[in-house]
Amino acid sequence: MMKNPPHPGLTVKFDCLEPLGLTVTEGAKILGVSRQALNNLVNCKSGISPEMSLRLSMAFGSSPETWLRMQLDYDLAKARQKEGSIHVQRVQRVTTRPHTV
Repeated sequence: MMKNPPHPGLTVKFDCLEPLGLTVTEGAKILGVSRQALNNLVNCKSGISPEMSLRLSMAFGSSPETWLRMQLDYDLAKARQKEGSIHVQRVQRVTTRPHTV
């Protein structure tokens, strides 16, 4: 995993739409989503859902899992930036006695 992976919407914008000369409106029509939905994705305001991963896979290639992995990598990197402010208590395993009947 990259330390600071790009938002997957940028991959859609720069690797899928722009090389094909597609506008957001045209891309949205191809994907069967609203212009606003695709605009939010390529402008890093929303992420790739499982359904969107299927749409992207069918339209532009790569597996749905690859699209979702990009989103997961991005989300996890963002969460790790806040890791120091997350306070949890570590659970210790307790050995239990066998149940008696």
